[in-house]
Amino acid sequence: MTIRVLLADDQTLVREAFSMLVESARDMEVVGQAGTGREAVELARGARADLVVMDVRMPDLDGIEATRLIAADEDLAGVKVLVLTTYDTDENIVEALRAGASGFLVKDTRPADLLDAIRTVAAGEALLSPGPTARLIERFLRSPSVSVSGSVKGGGPECLSEREREVLVLVARGLNNTEIAEALGLSPLTAKTHVSRIMGKLGARDRAQLVIVGYESGMVTPGGGG
Repeated sequence: MTIRVLLADDQTLVREAFSMLVESARDMEVVGQAGTGREAVELARGARADLVVMDVRMPDLDGIEATRLIAADEDLAGVKVLVLTTYDTDENIVEALRAGASGFLVKDTRPADLLDAIRTVAAGEALLSPGPTARLIERFLRSPSVSVSGSVKGGGPECLSEREREVLVLVARGLNNTEIAEALGLSPLTAKTHVSRIMGKLGARDRAQLVIVGYESGMVTPGGGG
């Protein structure tokens, strides 16, 4: 299946470079380019994109607000957002995840890693730059008032079964379905089913929110396990 990618960045040269990179991949195609956040939202609705590579700092409407509008639009429920920016600040990471982004990378990412990130996010996995993620987790532990999982509309981890809690911990530690299956002695399909049920119970949009719930609830700690 071909991944339909929309590129949103206020710099034409950056968009063109990303476009050439994405088009070089056999399993991807660029379906549009946006120079502002508002244009990105409009094109996401009209171009039938599967994923938006979204810059944070853009005129008219910034990338975080554009991500929030895309995530809130029921007609765009299947559209994933991968935030790509030069500024890997805690505030951008927190706000991007709160807005509904499924992934976060900085612009100095290697080209091959960006393509892998697009595939990962399009497949429904969460993807966060390792350095910023560590700082994000530390910030949550220092500042309980800063909340991303507060936007999750379902119940808390206490509504999960023991097995589901085990799976949530592994998701929060960054394991994919195959790795979760191997760790727990399950089939990949069963692991995927558990993840889907957890998302349903917690009202999570995607795995990125599950990662944050795992850390914010204290089920997982930086450098440790569940």
